[in-house]
Amino acid sequence: MDNGLYLSRLILDPRSRRVRREVSEPYEMHRTLLKAFPTAAEGGPGRVLFRVDTPPTYRAGPAGFIVLVQSEHQPDWSFLDTTERYLLPDVADNPAVKLFAPTFTPRQQLLFRLRANPTVKRNGKRCGLYREEAQLAWLKRKAGENGFTVLTATIQREGIVGGRIYRDDEEMHPLRLLAVRFDGLLRVDDPGRFLSALRRGIGSGKGLGFGLLSLVRPSW
Repeated sequence: MDNGLYLSRLILDPRSRRVRREVSEPYEMHRTLLKAFPTAAEGGPGRVLFRVDTPPTYRAGPAGFIVLVQSEHQPDWSFLDTTERYLLPDVADNPAVKLFAPTFTPRQQLLFRLRANPTVKRNGKRCGLYREEAQLAWLKRKAGENGFTVLTATIQREGIVGGRIYRDDEEMHPLRLLAVRFDGLLRVDDPGRFLSALRRGIGSGKGLGFGLLSLVRPSW
């Protein structure tokens, strides 16, 4: 597999009952998104990361939920054409897909966004970090492990993500995960490690809409 990655943008219809359910139970959205990729019998989907961004409501009507999906394989979203009221209608290039081959250089600065589930293991259990200073310390620790430095960061708490997940034994397990969105500026220290982090995601809960690192070059 080469270094290329695919980035998809889906705009979902907020009036859809199914969409609203999947936004509130992200593991169900994860299961829907995986239908665009090879099955286990076909070699597997590879690493798939996603994030749901919720824009404000505009005067012209409700804006859609924006879902970003990063994948190692090219997705086939054609099955969504037959899914009633999932994609927001009358939107050009929905879904939109582009192939990109990221490369980085030492000391390169990039704007970033990361929706994460900051946690620490205590007595064998993963516990959420609720204080902002602890969340920022978690982010800086992850940065050091993955070849970059956080120069600035703001924190937006997005509350608790609930839902349920089914393990291999088909037993249902309830979920309650802390969601935090980090926005800021980072510096690349080790391009190789940083690229690996981009590909695999950062932190836990990757199948639940966490870990996707979005990057933009500064305009200055």
